[in-house]
Amino acid sequence: MTNPYRPGSTRTNPLAIVSLISAFVLSLVAVITGHLALRQIKRTGEGGRGLAIAGVTIGYAGLVAGIVVIAVLITGGIAAVNDQLAEPEPSGASTSEVYELPSPSLAEGRDWTGTITINGQDVDVTLDGAAAPQAVSSFLALGDDGFFDGTSCHRLVTQGIYVLQCGDPTGTGTGGPGYSYGPIENAPKDDVYPAGTLAMARIGGDGESMGSQFFIVYDDSTIPSDAAGGYTVLGTITGGLDVVTGIADKGTKSGASDGAPADPAVIDGVSFE
Repeated sequence: MTNPYRPGSTRTNPLAIVSLISAFVLSLVAVITGHLALRQIKRTGEGGRGLAIAGVTIGYAGLVAGIVVIAVLITGGIAAVNDQLAEPEPSGASTSEVYELPSPSLAEGRDWTGTITINGQDVDVTLDGAAAPQAVSSFLALGDDGFFDGTSCHRLVTQGIYVLQCGDPTGTGTGGPGYSYGPIENAPKDDVYPAGTLAMARIGGDGESMGSQFFIVYDDSTIPSDAAGGYTVLGTITGGLDVVTGIADKGTKSGASDGAPADPAVIDGVSFE
């Protein structure tokens, strides 16, 4: 499987966008003026019918090509957004500890309040054990076992969607607890993830591939569903979101819109009750 954690590309060159738009507009002009010319030639008997037909044909070809290119770009953009939140299939425990998937009953069907401490600062969180029992049970168990302690948030996305992705003990985007689970729980039907959303990462198109990696949405984001659906929302940030936005404001190490945070984000601990 292609590694979904490859760095995102830099911003699109503005002249490239102007070039595509110009080609589309000129094709449209060719079609319109060609039809007008054909109408006048029919009425006046003037020459140039072949030229007008050629202009219309070339114009239509340009329009069709432009529509195809735009459709490909849009489709690719949606796929890229989903790739940004994909989590590789865990092939085994990433540490010497062996972790087992807990029962959904551990969530007790209730809210859990607590903190995720990042860089020494508390981010207040409420987990929804009723809406996402399996995800919350897994998160609670890993937190109690100290799984997240000392792990870094390995990915920051600052364009298109706005998320800080964490929960990989290797800090590479390829680690997990040694198990995976599903199905997707509590995904928004409208694909809108408001600022403060806490959700689980997974493999694109696979609703049974969640593990330990999660993401914090620090600004309102629309994340398109894929073949498997949306992304499990297990909780909400109720305080301290400025800790995450402060990390996001400093961008990525590479300066791209997708990559490791320039300001290292390390989880000191996770605690809930």
